[in-house]
Amino acid sequence: MRNLLRRLTRRPDAPQPAPTSTIRSGPLRPWQMRERCFNQRRHGLDPVEIRAFLHRVADELAVAQTALVAVQEENVRIKNALRTWQSAQSANRRYR
Repeated sequence: MRNLLRRLTRRPDAPQPAPTSTIRSGPLRPWQMRERCFNQRRHGLDPVEIRAFLHRVADELAVAQTALVAVQEENVRIKNALRTWQSAQSANRRYR
């Protein structure tokens, strides 16, 4: 009954919740995480669905953190290369 009421009161332009299947169709978007609905069981929410969703979020967070570290290392490498190049250019001007 609660799901039926949710469907009837949802705005037509509102984003739809992520599907409950484990098929991944790209990275999770913030609205998908906010709108995620879990099936209810006798003693609360379905723990299997919640665990699968949390594992998916954790996997995507790990990928994002790995990418962030790679970008930070690349930035350090580029800054060092720029400093070296600028020092070489400065040294060339002094000796001309």
